[in-house]
Amino acid sequence: MGWVEISQKESVLRITFYLLVAVFILAISVIFIPAFRGTMSSTFMIISGVILIILGSVIIGLTLVQKVEGKLKKFLILTGASAAGFFVCVLLHNIFYGLEQITGQAILSYLMKALEVIFFLIAVFACPIGFIIGAIGTIFMFNKKRKILQKNISDKL
Repeated sequence: MGWVEISQKESVLRITFYLLVAVFILAISVIFIPAFRGTMSSTFMIISGVILIILGSVIIGLTLVQKVEGKLKKFLILTGASAAGFFVCVLLHNIFYGLEQITGQAILSYLMKALEVIFFLIAVFACPIGFIIGAIGTIFMFNKKRKILQKNISDKL
């Protein structure tokens, strides 16, 4: 495999990663910053959720297909899973909330409430923290890899 093919594959991975980061920041901003919340509709949240699930899945797929190794692989998978998992967990939280409301039996109602709380905590705390750790780690690993590549190229010249 030539240098051009490797750099093109890495470029696709980098572009997809940075696009994922941008959409995630925009979606989180709409959720947590009231000024953004007033200007964006709920349709935007659904669309951004679908985009995050798709981009997160693409990041994970590209990481596995391109056989990325080491810490970069772990950070990329963490970033993709956290981005996709955020809206999946929000959806599951809402589903279990609805099921809890219509469930008549006490044991089943408590189970639905427990699952609702678990998915809420994952969506609100675990996914954003995992995304931030994965994104920062990925950016550092991309920069480290670029510096090593530039050093190797300058040594050959």
